[in-house]
Amino acid sequence: MNTQILILIQCQDDVGLVAKISNTVAQYRLNIVTMREYVDEESNKFFVRLVCNGSIDQPSHLQESLKDNLPPNAQITINPSERKKIIILVTKEHHCLADILIRHHFETWNTDIQAVIGNYSELEEFTKKFNIPFHYVSHENISKEEFESKIANQISIYPFDYLILAKFMRILSPDFVRKFKNRIINIHHSFLPAFIGANPYRQAYTRGVKIIGATAHYVTDDLDEGPIIVQDTRRVNHTYTVQDMMTAGKEIEKAVLARAIRLLLEDRVMLDGNKTIVFE
Repeated sequence: MNTQILILIQCQDDVGLVAKISNTVAQYRLNIVTMREYVDEESNKFFVRLVCNGSIDQPSHLQESLKDNLPPNAQITINPSERKKIIILVTKEHHCLADILIRHHFETWNTDIQAVIGNYSELEEFTKKFNIPFHYVSHENISKEEFESKIANQISIYPFDYLILAKFMRILSPDFVRKFKNRIINIHHSFLPAFIGANPYRQAYTRGVKIIGATAHYVTDDLDEGPIIVQDTRRVNHTYTVQDMMTAGKEIEKAVLARAIRLLLEDRVMLDGNKTIVFE
């Protein structure tokens, strides 16, 4: 019985890589349905995402065959988990969480939400309406180290692929980020670095901005500077009040985060240092 097989490869670029990959896949009687490749000429790196039809008893044999035909240290992934697991971290804002939970409820995505963890309890009742566990971990009256240790303990209960910061308004320490390297995804408004701190929409309104937006990115040690997955913007004008800007901003934030999550769940994002290659 034929099934769909996903192959992800990144390696140093070389002459004839597409032909070598195609010939190797053909030897296993796999039919290439889609093949999206990209070469970063600056770093001389090659990235490819293949979707094939066919059947294969031993993916490891195909992986070894590909390695034999690719440059040294090639990274090859065959059939990554089709139904990924996510944990969501929240504070008080509901718009991103609500969008994710509704999509999950109607099975828009092929994923399992393991739990929601919040440093306030405001979103607990809403989360439980979807029969998803909610863990309240307060950050108040304890050190940052103790708070993050408690968060990590809750996370450790569940297997997961990604931590989604759905407006989780706490800065994570480098130690915490390293513990979950390349697995933490954040959403923030795109006023940074122009309007940082409290009330960014009030600051933007006062300044008279004409474009607002949002960015979904990997979390790294550098605050809000991790590899970008998705960005989007929306035009505003002088008639927008602060509340209008906030409403428009939240709509963009949840749309951008949802798009980023979908791309990750479908294995369409490949990391290259502080950049991403996104095969949409």
